[in-house]
Amino acid sequence: MKDLKTADNAEKKEYQQQSNRRDFVKSAGLATLAVSATPFLFSSCDTKAETDKKDQPSSSPKNNLEFPKGFLWGTATASYQVEGAANVDGRGMTIWDTFSHTPGKIANNDTGDIACDFYHKYKEDIQLIKSLNAKSYRFSIAWSRIFPDGTGTPNQKGLDFYNRMVDELLANGIEPFATLYHWDLPQALQDKYNGWQSKETSKAFADYAGYMSEKLSDRVKHFFTLNELWTFIQLGYGDGVFAPGVKLPPAELYQARHHAVLAHGLAVQAIRAHGKTDTKVGLAENVKVAVPYIETAEHIKAAEIATREFNAGYMTVIMEGKYTDAFLKKAGADAPKFTDEELKIISSLLDFVGINIYNPESYVKASSNADGYEKIPFAKSHPTSTSKWELLGPETLYWGAKHVQKLWNPKEIYITENGMSGTDELTSDNQIYDTDRILFLRGYLTQLQRATAEGAPVKGYFYWSLVDNFEWASGYGIRFGLYYMDYKNLKRFPKLSAEYFRAMAQANSVL
Repeated sequence: MKDLKTADNAEKKEYQQQSNRRDFVKSAGLATLAVSATPFLFSSCDTKAETDKKDQPSSSPKNNLEFPKGFLWGTATASYQVEGAANVDGRGMTIWDTFSHTPGKIANNDTGDIACDFYHKYKEDIQLIKSLNAKSYRFSIAWSRIFPDGTGTPNQKGLDFYNRMVDELLANGIEPFATLYHWDLPQALQDKYNGWQSKETSKAFADYAGYMSEKLSDRVKHFFTLNELWTFIQLGYGDGVFAPGVKLPPAELYQARHHAVLAHGLAVQAIRAHGKTDTKVGLAENVKVAVPYIETAEHIKAAEIATREFNAGYMTVIMEGKYTDAFLKKAGADAPKFTDEELKIISSLLDFVGINIYNPESYVKASSNADGYEKIPFAKSHPTSTSKWELLGPETLYWGAKHVQKLWNPKEIYITENGMSGTDELTSDNQIYDTDRILFLRGYLTQLQRATAEGAPVKGYFYWSLVDNFEWASGYGIRFGLYYMDYKNLKRFPKLSAEYFRAMAQANSVL
C-alpha cells in the first residue's frame, strides 16, 4: 500500500454535504445491494411479461459499464501488513520490525508483530476473498521467512506456509499473484550492506526471486518483482519516514534508486531462468500520473510528456532502458553511476505492468516552456480521503492506464492497488456504512471501464485492501479494507463496500 505519510495523519472532515450524501445513497440504491448481483444483470431474452412492459418506462438504467470478458477482480495485501507471526517458524527480522519497535516512528507505537494474524488465519481470509466473488488475490512473500538473513540456506517452514496458502487459494478457485518484495527487507541485509545502498542487495534479491519462482511457478503464474520502488526508496532512504529511516544525501539516494531498478531487472532474469516456461513477470509501481486539466489534444500531449518525466527514475528507465535527458540533467553531479549492461538488465522484457493508483500526481496543461507542460497546484479545498495525501481524482485510473499504454505499450496492465481510507465506524449491530468508499469505487471504476472500452489492455483490478491492516507509519489508525478489523479480537466484519464490490465482481460491471 502506498502510504505517503509526509503529511500528518489528522483526518480531514467529510467534504460531502449531507444533502449530497442523501442524493448519493438514493441513486446508488445501497439498500438493494446484496450477496448476489442478480438484480443488476440484464437479459437479452424477453419474457412475455417483459414484452408487455416494453412501452413502459424502465425502472433501471441500461448497464453499459461492463468490463471485458475474463477481467479479473481481486484484492491485495502485503506480508508485513497482515501476516503477524513475527517470531514464528524461523522468520528473520526485517527493517520494519526494527523501525516499528523504535519509539516515535509509528503512530501509537504500533507494530506488525500480530497485525491481522493472517499467518494463522489465512484460510478464514481466503473465504472472505471467495465471498467477494474475487477470482484473484495479490499477496506478498516475506523475504525473511524464506531467507532469514536475506541469503544463505532457505527456511523450509517459511516456504511451507506459502505452499499451503497457494494451494488453499487454488482450491477455492482464486488465482494467486505473488509480489516478491513489499518493503520488508531482511534486517541482516540492511546491517551488512546498508540495504538498497549496495548492489549486493540487488544480487541477493535476484537469488531469492529465482528460488521462489522455482518453488511456486508450477502454481503461481504471475510474479511481481518489487512493489512501489519510488515509495520504499524515497520515504525509506530519502525522507527517513519509512524503514529503515535513513536520510541520504542526493548522490547516495540516486544510487539507491538505481540499485532498486537493477534488482528488478536481475529478478526478471532470475525468474525467467528458474520459473516454469509459462510464468509471467512484471512489477507493481505507484506510477505518477499527470492528468490533463482539459481533455484536448494539446493538454493530453502535455500530460503524456509529464507522466514520462514524473516516472523517469523508475518506470521510465525500466520500460525504455535509459534515463531521460531531463532526469540526468536535474541530477547533475549526483546522477547515479551505471553501465550500458545494467540498463539492458533493468529493461528486461516484461509480460505485464502493474500500476498502483490512488491519486493524480498533478493536473497539467500545455506550455511553451522547455518542459512542454505546466503543473497546476491543487486547490486547498481539493477533496481527499481521511488520508490527507490521498487527493481524490477518479479520472486518474483512466489516464494512468491510457498513458502507460501510449508511452510503453505493455502487453497487459493490472491495477495492482487502488482504494481509499475512511472513518469506518462499527455500529452496535456490527455494521459499517462506508458509503464514501462506494462513492470512490463507483467513480474510479467508471473511469477504468472507460479506458478498457477504448482498448487499454487492463486485465484486472486489485482493491487495496482486503482487510484493514497495519498501514505503515500510520499504524492501525488508517482503514482501507473491504472488511473491518477489530484489533482487540481480530474479528473481521464486512463493510457495505464489500457487498458493493461483490455485486460488481459478479456482474463484471460498474453498478
